[in-house]
Amino acid sequence: MLLYIFEELFTWLMLFIILLNISQRKFPRSDAKRKATLLIAVDFLAVYALTALVSIWQLPPWMDLICLAIGIAAAVIFRKSVWPFRLHCRSCGRRLDFNHIIGYDENICQECYWKEHPEEKEAEDAKNRTPEERLEDSYIRAGKVDDIQWDAWEPTETCVLTYVTDGPRILMIMKKKGLGAGYINAPGGHIEIEETKKEAAIRETKEETGLDVSDLEERGTLRFQFRDGLRMLGYVFFTSSWSGTMIEESEETKPFWTDIADLDYGAMWEDDRMWLPMALEGKRFNGYFIFDDRKMVDGRVDEAEEEDPVIELDEDTEL
Repeated sequence: MLLYIFEELFTWLMLFIILLNISQRKFPRSDAKRKATLLIAVDFLAVYALTALVSIWQLPPWMDLICLAIGIAAAVIFRKSVWPFRLHCRSCGRRLDFNHIIGYDENICQECYWKEHPEEKEAEDAKNRTPEERLEDSYIRAGKVDDIQWDAWEPTETCVLTYVTDGPRILMIMKKKGLGAGYINAPGGHIEIEETKKEAAIRETKEETGLDVSDLEERGTLRFQFRDGLRMLGYVFFTSSWSGTMIEESEETKPFWTDIADLDYGAMWEDDRMWLPMALEGKRFNGYFIFDDRKMVDGRVDEAEEEDPVIELDEDTEL
């Protein structure tokens, strides 16, 4: 009787075990569970062979039960190897999905696995990032400005700085709030939509100091990569043409005149001391900097050559 049942189940059970074992191969860290499916198949075959011998030797039917008991006993004795499967996560108790039941020897859900192996989670996230995300991640991780592909680098914000001079004096502001609060800087701010950088420089200077400026000369560009992901491009302007009455103070700034010789670089952003003296001499420059919050990680300033003449073409001009 037992042999008849085994004969009916044998083909289907073997097919199921083969398909299950093949499915387990696609999951990493599933060696123990793949071995378990093979041991289950071997145990089933052993019981099937014993019951076949009982039938061939025409032994009493109760011998079939002894054969079945032998198979069950072997499975119990070697249960750690025969049955490593669990239905629930051993860490949080959440019910596992089918893939984690038949595969992944740890018997924990994916979320708990990431918690136990954060380095693998980081590697997996890196693998799934888009090229743009990987490029941005390289910016954040960069320890030297030379590690950044500045030709591909694009700012998340653009801003202007305007240095107004009056003979030996220079107009500065004490920043009271926002990025750089507590530092001494030049008047400046973000470039608004549909606003040129010179228009932004004029507007920001008026808002922060009350003075009207004109005849602006662009002396340099500043590229800042912050560890929090902020990428800022700044345009530096100089002028000695100004008019109006300076305000005493606003909610954001407190403007003041100071002698150029007395500039307190210790009260400014760290990068200022690298390029501002050059700019005050009338030299053009390009600055590249990496900051971790308010601390400069690395910086480089290149002196720029004079701009090539700009040729403006009208519609009738032929190239």
